[in-house]
Amino acid sequence: MSKVIEVQYEQPACDTRHAWARVPVEPGPVQRAALKDSIRRLLKERNAVMVSHYYVHPDLQDLAEETGGLVSDSLEMARFGRDHAAQTLVVSGVRFMGETAKILSPEKRVLMPDLDATCSLDLGCPTAEFTAFCDAHPDRTVVVYANTSAAVKARADWVVTSSCALDIVRALMDQGRKILWAPDKHLGAYIQRETAADMLMWNGACIVHDEFKGFELEALKRAHPLAKVLVHPESPADVIALADAVGSTSAILKAARLLDAPEFIVATDNGMLHKLRTLNPGKTFIEAPTSGNSATCKSCAHCPWMAMNGLAGLAQVLDLGTNEIHIDPALGLRARQPIDRMLAFTAGSVFKNASGTDSGLVPGIGAA
Repeated sequence: MSKVIEVQYEQPACDTRHAWARVPVEPGPVQRAALKDSIRRLLKERNAVMVSHYYVHPDLQDLAEETGGLVSDSLEMARFGRDHAAQTLVVSGVRFMGETAKILSPEKRVLMPDLDATCSLDLGCPTAEFTAFCDAHPDRTVVVYANTSAAVKARADWVVTSSCALDIVRALMDQGRKILWAPDKHLGAYIQRETAADMLMWNGACIVHDEFKGFELEALKRAHPLAKVLVHPESPADVIALADAVGSTSAILKAARLLDAPEFIVATDNGMLHKLRTLNPGKTFIEAPTSGNSATCKSCAHCPWMAMNGLAGLAQVLDLGTNEIHIDPALGLRARQPIDRMLAFTAGSVFKNASGTDSGLVPGIGAA
């Protein structure tokens, strides 16, 4: 049976004024072209490659692909950076993404346009409180979502993404494991409903996905009867219940390509709409509603910290080498273990037989 723990630490409500105040002013056409030219030049001069998340400004997504980089989710961004020959990685996204890139590439330099760009899930899972939570439940296998700090990852047995979380939790459940899950309560509840695993959950949420409204989504569906609904599992249960497809950013992209529909209502950060529209020019994509009588955040389906990434900040860090991600090497090694375990699992090399040497947990760590 799923359990939700009301931890002492209270999830930051929705005071994102500081982040919105830091959103760069949109450059004019001449400045925009000059900044993009400067970034292209500096990437070559600095032996750097650029990786961008689907949620950042379209200019940063397009520029990454134009210069041989990547637009993807946080883990694939880090994996691409690890495998690329460039010795400097420029990560357009939020801080935990830069940290994950540094964990997988400790020998490389990792820069970000703005180091203050963070994540409500990361903010809502502080290390000390999370460590105490884990210590109080030593019999449980600790599974954390990728949207967490390096320190929280270092405390986990497994790191998962929304694309592999179901399979990993099912495998752990088959081994008789009880799960301690953090930080996203909606994603955790979705996994628990799908697997019936015994999951003890941290009480966190993404401020963007948490604001999608089920009853308003129903009204939007009535106005667009031919539309299919694509939902990220960080959304509330009543929104997920209305979905034609539920999944990660890559799964949403795949569903938009494969489902036979002229219109799609999309319940994830509206930064995704750029890639969806680019890849599916004959289809219409509509933002799922976050406003209405029940709204508290009015995030307008966009992360304010993602919005802090801009061309000027990117050009500046490439020019000056500022905004570098640093992680204590010992902490980085501990944080890498649960990430490598996930990568091995998705490659099919984990969960050997009962007499095997790898049960999916590193000896000596147990449920830490």
